[in-house]
Amino acid sequence: MPHALLSASGASRWMACTPSARLEEQFPESTSSYAEEGTLAHELADTLCRYKTGLFCDLSTELENISKSPLYNTEMYDYIDRYSDYVNECFMTSRSYSSDAVIETEVRLDLRKYIPDGFGTSDIVVIADGVMQIIDLKYGKGVPVSAENNKQMMLYALGALDKYDLLYDISVVNMTIYQPRLDNISVCEMPVEDLLNWAETILREKAALAFDGAGEYQAGEHCRFCRAKGVCRARAEENLKLACYEFKQADLLAENEIADILKVADNLKNWADDVAAFALDQAVNQGVHYEGWKVVEGRSNRIYTDPKKVEDKLKSEQYTDRDIFNIKLKGIGDIEKLMGKKRFQTILGDFIVRPQGKPTLAPETDGRPEWNSAVSAALDFANTEYED
Repeated sequence: MPHALLSASGASRWMACTPSARLEEQFPESTSSYAEEGTLAHELADTLCRYKTGLFCDLSTELENISKSPLYNTEMYDYIDRYSDYVNECFMTSRSYSSDAVIETEVRLDLRKYIPDGFGTSDIVVIADGVMQIIDLKYGKGVPVSAENNKQMMLYALGALDKYDLLYDISVVNMTIYQPRLDNISVCEMPVEDLLNWAETILREKAALAFDGAGEYQAGEHCRFCRAKGVCRARAEENLKLACYEFKQADLLAENEIADILKVADNLKNWADDVAAFALDQAVNQGVHYEGWKVVEGRSNRIYTDPKKVEDKLKSEQYTDRDIFNIKLKGIGDIEKLMGKKRFQTILGDFIVRPQGKPTLAPETDGRPEWNSAVSAALDFANTEYED
């Protein structure tokens, strides 16, 4: 299905940087195994949600088709099973106070009231008198996503409100992002009045600018998924500003200077990696030459052309399986996928520990507790050891 120019999923980007939507048109959409895995997870989620909430579903046939994908595994089923339980619980709660509550899955929503040629597809919409719920599945496990001030969710809410408002007296919209692989459930509740005010005073103007390719380029966190991120001049200028750090005249950096550099180091690295990836793609696939640079063959390891024939040849030379094979237990992640998360925990949970991770620097806003150094850990142990 083609994406809208001003897609709901990209709203945080084109609202922050209004010319970016037209700029991205110059670059083809790409996919990845992660995106394909997410698509399959959503297909499974739609099947289980329809089945559990009583909507028509040929469960056995649909599950059989989904399970044929090489990306499918029992771990995916366990995660989506929990998500579909959550969706069903939300629907049952709505039915408990509104007997005519309904649920729809994979709902195509018309957003043209606020966005030129705009549309989007919401994973779940639960409609009842008083409260409407928008639920979105995020199957990725990169970073937790918040529903608070989430533009994508707000657009889905507007589309759903426009579709169902005449049938139901809706005063509040409840927006939920569910990330099963991160155990993250983020919920934001917004009065309909506030949502409509945001649409009229902010969204409509931003959408008009974005559709026309007008406005100012703005670099920021929203650049992460922009197709033009490797060659965008505004992003380059912003990162080059960060790189031109004004050091004080001293032989060694001060602690506050190091702290400032750490704040921008990740952004600079990500930008440099994006530029390099774009340049390599252009050089290899488009024949572009960059002055002072050339495409060379990277490091390569030797491989067997036919492992079975190699095995037969070695055995004919009297080498045994013990001589020629390395056999070891698969990693925890692979075994968990094989068994499924619930069964894995039941059978092997007592045999799994998570050692303390290596120290890493993170912003103070990071939700993880502060590292307990080796010195303080040793002191803690000593104090515990000799307590009466």
